[in-house]
Amino acid sequence: MHEAPPTPSGASTPPSGAPMTPAEPLEHGLKQRHLTMLGLGGVIGAGLFVGSGAGIAVAGPAIVVSYLIAGALAMLVMRMLGEMSAAMPASGSFSVHAERALGRWAGFSVGWLYWFLLVVVLAVEATAAAQIAHGWVPAVEPWAWVLLFMVVFTAANLTAVKNFGEFEFWFASLKVGAIVVFLGLGVLAVLGRLPDTDPVGMTNLTGQGGFLPNGWGGVVSGVLTVVFAFGGLEVVTIAAAETDDPARAVGRAVRSAVVRILFFYVGSMLVIVTVLPWTAQQAGLSPYVKVLDSIGVPSAGQIMNIVVFVALLSALNANLYGSSRMVFSLAERGEAPRGLLKVSGGSPGKAGGVPRRAVLASVAFGFVSVLLNLLWPDTVFLYMLNSVGAVLLFVWALIAASQLRLRARLEREAPGALALRMWCFPYLTWLTLAGLLGVLLLMLTDADARPQVLWSAGATALVLLVAVGRQWREQRERKGSAPTGR
Repeated sequence: MHEAPPTPSGASTPPSGAPMTPAEPLEHGLKQRHLTMLGLGGVIGAGLFVGSGAGIAVAGPAIVVSYLIAGALAMLVMRMLGEMSAAMPASGSFSVHAERALGRWAGFSVGWLYWFLLVVVLAVEATAAAQIAHGWVPAVEPWAWVLLFMVVFTAANLTAVKNFGEFEFWFASLKVGAIVVFLGLGVLAVLGRLPDTDPVGMTNLTGQGGFLPNGWGGVVSGVLTVVFAFGGLEVVTIAAAETDDPARAVGRAVRSAVVRILFFYVGSMLVIVTVLPWTAQQAGLSPYVKVLDSIGVPSAGQIMNIVVFVALLSALNANLYGSSRMVFSLAERGEAPRGLLKVSGGSPGKAGGVPRRAVLASVAFGFVSVLLNLLWPDTVFLYMLNSVGAVLLFVWALIAASQLRLRARLEREAPGALALRMWCFPYLTWLTLAGLLGVLLLMLTDADARPQVLWSAGATALVLLVAVGRQWREQRERKGSAPTGR
């Protein structure tokens, strides 16, 4: 492993004996409120507001259990990531941790895979938001909306990082507020306290085939459907490196986010399947709209369209930010072109700045992805989307593997750096790894999910091949340049 550059003035200094933290010449412009709302709102997106209908369709009321299982898995991964990020904050987050724990091949692989995941998903979000906006203003073509969104958020990410933080703070506030209002109305509807409503009781939880209408197989199918909705929490640990006190900020954000997100997700699902029979839900249609319509909220469809629109733009903004910081971190460690290290208002080794070239590189590939999505959504772009479909699970597995190695090193070399600790180490870490492997194996048995696993495995194998090839070539060059003794 190559040595990290020295820590610049003003950056967080790693504890004595802990692995060195790479230089962070980025602006420390994010506040604790930005990070907290990013943690709360980062995973509240279209996957919850619309995609949850598919989960209810396969699991019935037991979708609540599916969300509990998937949410617990995400919560354990975030706890592990929070432990490492609090002890050794870095803009590359889990890519840096993987390199420290497992070697350069791991940091290179997980970093580039995650970057590719973000810039491909960015295209889905931009296109979906453009379709909603086109419905409101038919005179403006979807491609024009996509262009507008990409330009606006590129501009926001090219300026001070606090602008990204403010965008995400207000986007997340709207999403969290919408769910709180929904939960309040749902509880009142269940109790029969709204006009023209009677108490619902447990009828919809126990009727229509019971709580487990499709058995535990339905619960498992529900987990496969909803687990990816929790992707996005990782950006919190990436963003923590741009706060004044990264170690403290990431610890507080992780602690507050995981439990509240479980509350929002599981609470929402419990309200939905209690207010309406699960058979009333359809894949592709928002269950939130169905519930709001049933309790007489006027213009429920348009209200949810606005919320989903904001959620998509929020995810687009966060993905652009996360991808730019990931590729910047890769460049810091020599795993991406060094030209991407240029920051505004400074240079590597001088604190204060925005990695504009990294932002432009990420948005450039984002534009390519959007173009492919608009031109060939069922062919070229579908293959790209499948190639990142299961990457999140691979990333989570590497986070767990890295935590196993780094926790032992930290306890031995710098126990004081462990401000946030993983619960029941190492047993819950091993259980999480087993759970992730189980989800991947179950996806292989599902006809719809199998292509995602196979294509993602192919993309991962290709990146690993490049990583190993680069490492082998560097070793040969070092061996060839070493002086020979007599």
